Amino acid sequence: MAGFALLAVSCSHDESLDSSVNLSNEQTLAPVTVRVSDFSMSQEDFPATRATQAAADYSDVKALTLAFYQGSTEVYKVTQLKDDTSTFTTFGEFSLSLPFGSYTMVVLGYWYKDGDVLELSSPTVAAYTNGSVRETFAATQTVNVTSTTALDISATLNRIVARLNIVSTDGKSAIVEKVRVTFSEGAKSFNPTTGLATVNGGFSNTVSISSNDGATTKTTSHLFLYSDNQNMDVTIQTLDADDNVLFSKTVQNVPFQRNRVTKLTGAIYTNSSVSGAFQLETNWADQYEGTF
Repeated sequence: MAGFALLAVSCSHDESLDSSVNLSNEQTLAPVTVRVSDFSMSQEDFPATRATQAAADYSDVKALTLAFYQGSTEVYKVTQLKDDTSTFTTFGEFSLSLPFGSYTMVVLGYWYKDGDVLELSSPTVAAYTNGSVRETFAATQTVNVTSTTALDISATLNRIVARLNIVSTDGKSAIVEKVRVTFSEGAKSFNPTTGLATVNGGFSNTVSISSNDGATTKTTSHLFLYSDNQNMDVTIQTLDADDNVLFSKTVQNVPFQRNRVTKLTGAIYTNSSVSGAFQLETNWADQYEGTF
């Protein structure tokens, strides 16, 4: 889980306000600055001990999106990309001005790669429409702006994805270029308020393999669950450069939980009599053990 401390102070920046918002009755703007100042993460079941770290220093959050809504109307939205300094002055600090009124604030923190598109449409609808589902944290809350006095806003962002690691016990074949993972349930879209998937039809995720020939591999996929705990079938396929299927195995009734890692271990490059033997491990992945 990730804890973000958000502090609002007197600092104006209002050019990103949605021009469609009617300010005829609310002409007075209040300065708001939202600072994502702390980030903490726990790999254990509740209760957990948390340590804080500046969001700018946490390598697995590459993007931050902040949005304010009045009902279904988007009043303000902006995204900061850690690797693009033109999108921020200080990563994790947002300065804006809002008219008096009541708003729903949405904050998303997530991993980002070129080509990824995370579309936030409302406090209840968001989706990865291009690229893969990434590690994602979210929080929503009501913010009331009643005066020009600076606001103090605090929120805690929770990790809302489940993770699947697939670890091979055999060495990568030279012809294999990709691994495709198909989930029978879950989704790439989610409700930022609940953290749950908005649909439950499943999807596929294809990961390129860069390991040397003969080396064992580990691939990672994320998904949004339709409920906090969910079992589903997972199909693992290896593909060549032309997306021809070289190996296919369906593992049935795989358990998933939000904010947890499920690990499947088995042979995926050799079609031998034992290639379908998989083990399930549902604890945190090794690289996430410890406190950040």
